[in-house]
Amino acid sequence: MFKIIKQLKNSKARIGKIKTNHGVIKTPFFMPDATRGFVKLIDNQTLNKINVPAMVVNTLHLYLQPGIKIIKKAKGIHNFIAWDKPLLSDSGGFQVFSLIHKNAKMGKITDESVIFKSPIDGSMHELTPEKAIQIQFALKTDMIVCLDDCPANNFKRKDLEKSVERTILWARRCRKEYDKQVKCRKRKPLFFSVIQGGAELDLRKKCVEELVNIDFDGYGFGGMPIDQNGHFAKKVLQFTVDLIPKNSLRFALGIGTPQNIIECFKMGWDMFDCVIPTREARHGKLFNSITNYQLSMTKLNKKFYNTLNINNAKFANDFSPINANSKLPELQKHSKAYLRYLLKLKDPVGQRLASINNLEFYMDLMKNMGKT
Repeated sequence: MFKIIKQLKNSKARIGKIKTNHGVIKTPFFMPDATRGFVKLIDNQTLNKINVPAMVVNTLHLYLQPGIKIIKKAKGIHNFIAWDKPLLSDSGGFQVFSLIHKNAKMGKITDESVIFKSPIDGSMHELTPEKAIQIQFALKTDMIVCLDDCPANNFKRKDLEKSVERTILWARRCRKEYDKQVKCRKRKPLFFSVIQGGAELDLRKKCVEELVNIDFDGYGFGGMPIDQNGHFAKKVLQFTVDLIPKNSLRFALGIGTPQNIIECFKMGWDMFDCVIPTREARHGKLFNSITNYQLSMTKLNKKFYNTLNINNAKFANDFSPINANSKLPELQKHSKAYLRYLLKLKDPVGQRLASINNLEFYMDLMKNMGKT
């Protein structure tokens, strides 16, 4: 299902392709987060225009709302949201653990399951590794992810050890349920596990080795990609990716700034997802390419793009296009001054324009990386 087409010189980066039930994806690629089945403020037609290859949906959120019964009636999440390209469903583990770590009253984690309170209506729910897989098969996504124990950034060594043990335990249970579902449903989505261990390299190594023995199509980087001081965890990411088998997909979860994506690509990571391009856009931060930049795989050039805080007063009288080189007429025609005006009013039209600007930048970035 995954084939390496080209190994780049002077780098561990590689170009490949993935075959899924909803089409072929070329690597490297970036997936916007369609958490609840949609990318905020952007319709599917626009996503197709800017060549979004795939999206990430959230198992936990879709389970809570609209609910699996409705998605089953629609015969899968693709039909429900009218999207005909690949979808990856994450397990919801990060969200539920984040919920509990922030507020212990919201639930508890045991080796058996996660019991949590719905942030929507306060109802209680239990999520087991088996249930996480069952829900994802009901969604009929093309790529699914094991339930893992995602630790907080400030976890001590003993807590990280427990997180790794539980992640491995749950991966075994997920694998067993996956095999059962494949036999029953005659469908075989790509199957990912998630590597935990925080900044402890020996724990990362142990986690990878155990997960590889269980056998998955791909392996993701679990936990925060930054340390407690907010610095990019380059050493840990490089150490981890080097342990993953060459013929397996390598998913850098949550890696989102352009510089970090390129750095991770050079390390050997293939897949990326993050809320950064759309979330930053809604707050007025625009990403723009610098004309005729060259992407160097031997030396990272941080000047290949710039960012604009469109909320700055200097853009009040800037009538140049939001992006004169865009494929989208609305970004070619509307001015930065108009966009600033809309964002100041918190109008969704402005948030949409900024969001599609940033996602188009990310898609162009991935296209250029794939040409190196």
